[in-house]
Amino acid sequence: MTKSDHPQSAHERLLNAASVLFYNDGIAGTGIDAIVKRAGVAKKSLYNNFASKAELVAAYLEARHAEWLGLYAERLSQAKTPKESVLAIFLAYEDHAEHAYERGFRGCGLLNAAAELGADDPGRQVVRQHKEEVEALLAKHVGECGGNDSAHAAQVAKHLAFLLEGAMVRAGLERNSESVRQAKSIAVQMLEGL
Repeated sequence: MTKSDHPQSAHERLLNAASVLFYNDGIAGTGIDAIVKRAGVAKKSLYNNFASKAELVAAYLEARHAEWLGLYAERLSQAKTPKESVLAIFLAYEDHAEHAYERGFRGCGLLNAAAELGADDPGRQVVRQHKEEVEALLAKHVGECGGNDSAHAAQVAKHLAFLLEGAMVRAGLERNSESVRQAKSIAVQMLEGL
C-alpha cells in the first residue's frame, strides 16, 4: 500500500484545507467554519488538532516552507555545477509559480500571509526565516562558484535574493512564472562575472 493509499488524518485534512483556503482567500478572509467544512471534519476536531487558528496559521507557514524546500531539493539534485545550484533556487520558485493552484498563482504564499499578520505576529518571523534561508542558500552556492571572498558572495546573494523576490511579486500579479524566468536570465548574466 502506498502512502497515497492511506486515508489522511484529521490533522492532515485540516492543514490541507486551511492551506488551500488561506492561499485562495487570505488568512483573515478564511473562517474556521470554512476550514472544517472543506476538511470534512467537525469543528471540535479542529481544536483537538490545533489550539487556535493562530496555531493552524503557524502550521500552514511551516508547511509552505517545507513545500518550497522540497521543490528546491528536487532542482538541486539535478544541478551539476555551482552555478546550476544557484539557478536551482530560481527554478524552484518557477516551479512554485507554475503549480496548479485551485484559483491560479497569486504570489508567494508566505509573503501574502506576512502582509496580513501584525508586526509582532510570530508568523512573520517564520516568513523572515524562510527568506533568510533562501538568501543563505544563494550565498553558499555563489561562494562555491569561485573565489574566496565571502563578503562579495554575500553581496551577490543579497542582490540575487532581491531580484528573486521582485520577480515573485511580479509573477503573483501576472499569475505566471515569466518574471521568474526573466530574473533567472538576469541571474545567469550576474553569475558570468564571478
